[in-house]
Amino acid sequence: MPRIIPLVLPLSVLLASIMTFGSFSENYELAAMKSSGISLQRCLRTLVIFICFLSIVAFMFANNVIPYAEYKFMSFRRNIAQVKPALAIAEGQFNTVGIYNIKVNKKTGEKGNFLTGVTIHKKSLMGDGNKTVIKAKTGELISDESSNLLQLVLKDGYYYEDVTPNKYEDREKMPFVKSSFKRDIINIDLSKLNTAAVEEDDDDDNKGMLDVSELSYTIDSLAKSKATETKSFSENINQRVTNPLTSSTTPTNDTVKKAKKINPSDPLAIFTDDEKATVYKNALANTQSTILSIDGTLSDLNLKQKNINSHKFVIYEKFVIAYACFLMFFIGAPLGAIIRKGGIGLPIVFAVLIFITFHFINTFGKRVSQEDGLTPFMGAWIASILLTPLAILLTYRAINDIGIINMDRIAEPFQKLVKKLFPSKN
Repeated sequence: MPRIIPLVLPLSVLLASIMTFGSFSENYELAAMKSSGISLQRCLRTLVIFICFLSIVAFMFANNVIPYAEYKFMSFRRNIAQVKPALAIAEGQFNTVGIYNIKVNKKTGEKGNFLTGVTIHKKSLMGDGNKTVIKAKTGELISDESSNLLQLVLKDGYYYEDVTPNKYEDREKMPFVKSSFKRDIINIDLSKLNTAAVEEDDDDDNKGMLDVSELSYTIDSLAKSKATETKSFSENINQRVTNPLTSSTTPTNDTVKKAKKINPSDPLAIFTDDEKATVYKNALANTQSTILSIDGTLSDLNLKQKNINSHKFVIYEKFVIAYACFLMFFIGAPLGAIIRKGGIGLPIVFAVLIFITFHFINTFGKRVSQEDGLTPFMGAWIASILLTPLAILLTYRAINDIGIINMDRIAEPFQKLVKKLFPSKN
């Protein structure tokens, strides 16, 4: 529920302000107030104070309540996995639990911990598919609330495992190992259940459980870790590149003596053709090794930077929630006064269109900033920055009693053109 509040609150402010001021304008209440000397600015004054207060509450909610709710949610998942682990396994379908895909035909017992017709596919650690299959007639789930370990006790079953021979010609025979057992125990780490992604964009860290101060501390630690790794790698690469005797083989004394006599203008002149071939071979091997090392480290550093960006985005997002309430009010209230329509019809259409635009731009900025295409600040604030001029324009037009579009000004050039083409006979 707390996750939905940042999404619903700005939309609620927008819709409420459009409906309220649209109704005022439609029933000529704004006109009555203006004729009594009460300007639109004065009408908005108390509501602006309320929206400022609401924005502060929204920030405090995003900074304190949502992280606490995330923590309680993960703790609740962990408690469910420990008290009733059978909930993680549905009947008649494969369920992924860590490195195991488990399917059961039927669950019985008070907690559903007695299983019938168990089929397990064990994922290969090499990432080349499921090579191990375990089938058992019955099984039992045993867990302890004080432990993260879940025991799956299997009875009367068979164990199958594909074997990959070292010789390529033997692989076509597709050999496998088969064994039977009366009782077998499989230990499953419940932390695999607890870290299961609730959403596709969930990371392995717990940044959603942190407030602004904790996020700032985490970002500082991540930045220092990245800087240390970058410095260490650059020093290592510099030593490998600047050492003239670095090669895949240990240099001999003769090679060392020749290296001291190298002429900078023609460094390979003192070597024979075979020695030149060896030098080229070693240079190519070192270059390829260095490139692979650089590529691997760059990939790792990019992942670290993405992690830092995602933490920064969470910080800015907490402030965006507060500003979004303020922004949506100054879009909705003037827009309602201009369109002069209250109730549930046209105001809802305008509110949904504006908020979908805001949400789409905000989601786009989040994705791009996480991929390091935009700074986290711009990614979080781009939607607010783009819609702020709209709020200023609508407020200005509402205060000065100007419609959204002046149809007379748009139609005037066409009227003049028609008069020139078809002049009046009078």
